[in-house]
Amino acid sequence: MQKETEIKLRVSRETLAALREHPLLKKRNKSGWESRELLNQYFDTPERDLAKAKVALRLRRDGEDVIQTLKTRGESVAGLSVRNEYDWHLPKAKLDVKKLDGECWPEALAELDKKTLKPIFTTDFVRERAEISWGRGKAKVVIEAALDLGHVIAGKHKEEICELELELREGEPAALLELAAELAEKLALMPCDISKAERGYRLFDANSYSVNLPAPELTPETPLDDAFAALAWHLLASSQRLAEQYRFNGHWRLLQDWVQQLIDLRALVSSLGQAAPRQSTSALRASLDALLEDWRPLVQIGQDDEDVRKAAPEQFLEELEDPRWGQFSLNTSRWLMDRSWTVDRGTTRGNRQGAAQLSSWLPRLLSDEAIALRLNRYQQQPEDLAEQLPRIERIQAWLRLARGVLDIAEVDRLYGEMNKLQDLANQPITEDAEANDALLDARKHQAIAVYQNRAWKTLLRG
Repeated sequence: MQKETEIKLRVSRETLAALREHPLLKKRNKSGWESRELLNQYFDTPERDLAKAKVALRLRRDGEDVIQTLKTRGESVAGLSVRNEYDWHLPKAKLDVKKLDGECWPEALAELDKKTLKPIFTTDFVRERAEISWGRGKAKVVIEAALDLGHVIAGKHKEEICELELELREGEPAALLELAAELAEKLALMPCDISKAERGYRLFDANSYSVNLPAPELTPETPLDDAFAALAWHLLASSQRLAEQYRFNGHWRLLQDWVQQLIDLRALVSSLGQAAPRQSTSALRASLDALLEDWRPLVQIGQDDEDVRKAAPEQFLEELEDPRWGQFSLNTSRWLMDRSWTVDRGTTRGNRQGAAQLSSWLPRLLSDEAIALRLNRYQQQPEDLAEQLPRIERIQAWLRLARGVLDIAEVDRLYGEMNKLQDLANQPITEDAEANDALLDARKHQAIAVYQNRAWKTLLRG
């Protein structure tokens, strides 16, 4: 058994060709490019029990070699995947179920009848790989770079494989992100933690690919630094999975959710106060603002304009073909891995805030935001509510992601009422007088509904 640590980056055929000749890879390529054809057959039960247990089982023909591989449930953080891998060399291309036993076989599948395992899809591709030496100071780092081009085939369905895969052979995992980020400076690289097996299952059953990731487990005792890191990783990883699935099927709701992940991340970053000095977050905020400047208005307009919704998938493909999304994803991953917001705090108060338990820090933040929001003003001047959207989004991001740590009555109801207020604040004032009157009246009544909520009154009392 070995640990597999890798990052997958979706690319175009043009980018794949450019990577072969990239000066960075050419300079550090210690082995030269080696090309081979890999033919892979994946197995599962008719009920897809292996997929449900997050297990992938395949037979690979690599030249004259036949290799049976089992990959078990692992961890994936914003495209950087770590999982257990078991390999067996076989004398012929026939699944050997006797190997699937002992410590390699998940306990959840202990009762599975292995005779029901059948071929369900194939991934056939040409791989060009090379050994890249990537020094980090005095530490030695070896990375295998693989350029994969081929297809996933499930029945009559087919999807192209075109990706760069970087796998750590020796050294620290951060080196994978460093190399990927440097390559992404000029090339469009899309971090994508969907494996070839997941693509096969998605072709086999379009609903099998889940964009929903388990929410971080926060407790009242979780320090702010740890809570922010967990939530930010979650939002980044979710945005990457949503981007991949929207690219694949163009469902409008996925684009809305993608934008919401970016809004939430922007709100969290701007809420940390002295725990994150502004200079430590400036580059991340600028990247998020640039993405939201383009995509937030489009999503808002698309709510009521079918032509905008129909054109959006093509526009999104153009986004993915630009280096911007890959640069943002990879640089944010590096920023989070290095916990860069903590590096230059330089103040006792900032360090104290970062170490504060969520149960004490979060109520104070929400109380300060609630008082500053001055909702009673917008009961009289509802036309100005939109100016408070950044504050509303900060409140909502924390309520959406961490309200479970709050010991405040009716906090779930407050979250629902604030959602309505946020939606109304997002709706623009137009030239339609009748529609505007209805909007302003709805804003006024919703501001009253929030103001009268028990949880809101608790926050106002501090």
